[in-house]
Amino acid sequence: MNDSVIKAAAGDDDRRGRAGEVFSAFLKLGLTSFGGPIAHLGYFRDELVVRRRWIDEKGYADLVALSQFLPGPASSQVGFALGLLRGGSLGAAAAWTAFTLPSAILLVLFAYGAHMLEGPVGSGIIHGLKVVAVAIIAQAVWGMARNLTPDRQRASIALSAVLIVVLTASAVGQVAAIFIGGLAGLWLCRSQGEAVSGHVSFPVSHTVGALALAAFFLLLVGLPLVAGALSLQWVAVFDAFYRTGALVFGGGHVVLPLLEAEVVRSGWVSADEFLAGYGAAQAIPGPLFTFAAYLGTVLGPQPNGLAGAATALVAIFLPGFLLLIGVIPFWDAFRARPAAQAFMRGANAAVVGILGAALYQPVWTSAIIGPYEFALALTCFVLLAAWKCPPWVVVIVAATGGVLIGLT
Repeated sequence: MNDSVIKAAAGDDDRRGRAGEVFSAFLKLGLTSFGGPIAHLGYFRDELVVRRRWIDEKGYADLVALSQFLPGPASSQVGFALGLLRGGSLGAAAAWTAFTLPSAILLVLFAYGAHMLEGPVGSGIIHGLKVVAVAIIAQAVWGMARNLTPDRQRASIALSAVLIVVLTASAVGQVAAIFIGGLAGLWLCRSQGEAVSGHVSFPVSHTVGALALAAFFLLLVGLPLVAGALSLQWVAVFDAFYRTGALVFGGGHVVLPLLEAEVVRSGWVSADEFLAGYGAAQAIPGPLFTFAAYLGTVLGPQPNGLAGAATALVAIFLPGFLLLIGVIPFWDAFRARPAAQAFMRGANAAVVGILGAALYQPVWTSAIIGPYEFALALTCFVLLAAWKCPPWVVVIVAATGGVLIGLT
């Protein structure tokens, strides 16, 4: 065996070994990372920056900045990039799989078992899960409003987004609100430029980046055309979840109004099923985007069940990863452009408005049907915002409260 073959084989073994190391590290994180994307980033730092030293602090900060700038699931994008940095493409796949599967499996099991929750106790638990969604979304709106709409220009953009969503009541209206918010940011937010610092290098060429960006836009434009022309339901489902993943700016909770517009208003999933699953998603570790696995399982039309879960899960994560791969080679030059910063400030302000509109409809209107529900939602909000209780603890409180309300 010649030297080149030996080196190639050794390189393959090294990549597989590193991919195994990545899988093990992220499986631990996928089983224990409660608390949402910001908490996930803290877990990643402790495990992968401080303990394992896969990347230094400055590089990690730059990676977090990139994920916060792009649409998509921020913590999963950071995990994907860390896997890519450590183990190449195999490492990236290992990181996503290990971090995502635990919560996806739990939500699929909940979807299959939810019909067993009948009677006053079961219906009370389901109702409590709907109530806790009110508190969690209210906390998200409050926190995002303070961070993303700190001045009158961005507050006005958020208000305009609310009006657009309320008047249109469609997925198209939400897309329009984000786009209009970005354009308004170009006009109103240019004077708020921020200095950029830090740099991290990834094994992604400019050619691969350009191909990934082309694939992102081709799927975004082409999927709805194919779904409409061929009337294929699985393509329509893939398109709905792909479009949602492509437009989630500003945090994981923004996935709720976008998915609600795609699957509830289309009649694929009932509002009660939707909110119960969203509440259950707060009680488990891992990325909030795995809520898509639950929705794919309970879809009325096929694909549903395990096929629907797999379709929805791949579709909602794919655009964020394509964008990440596409932007990495061009990141340093792109993020320094004042126009890019201004557009993103406007788009992020718009998503605050979209999430605020969703807090009222369907979250509030579906869950708060009397004074007891209002008191329970307020209790959950105080536990989250003032007492800083973990979301899974608040979910248990809400479920217990829902049972007590149901028995009164």
